[in-house]
Amino acid sequence: MQLPPKVTERAFERLSEIGASAEGKALRVAVEGGGCSGFQYEIKLDDPADDDLVLEGQGERVVVDSVSLPFLADAVIDFSEELIGARFVINNPNATSSCGCGTSFSM
Repeated sequence: MQLPPKVTERAFERLSEIGASAEGKALRVAVEGGGCSGFQYEIKLDDPADDDLVLEGQGERVVVDSVSLPFLADAVIDFSEELIGARFVINNPNATSSCGCGTSFSM
């Protein structure tokens, strides 16, 4: 059985801070071919589509399309704030390796 990705409270809090739902948007997390390791994450504010898995918390939404869902099974979508910057991050147990940028991975 494939477990859906999880979204941390910190990620939902950040979406609330930037007013995503107030604009009618959700955080889209998708997987595309490319990047330096074979696959890469695309993370952006977007409109939900009919075939999206919708994860909700604190009045905010994170959406994953049906094609990306198997690549994100049991992953954790989080928000990280460090000295070098702030960004949404994916902790993906399916990735066998990733590059230093944190947006590219292989399986």
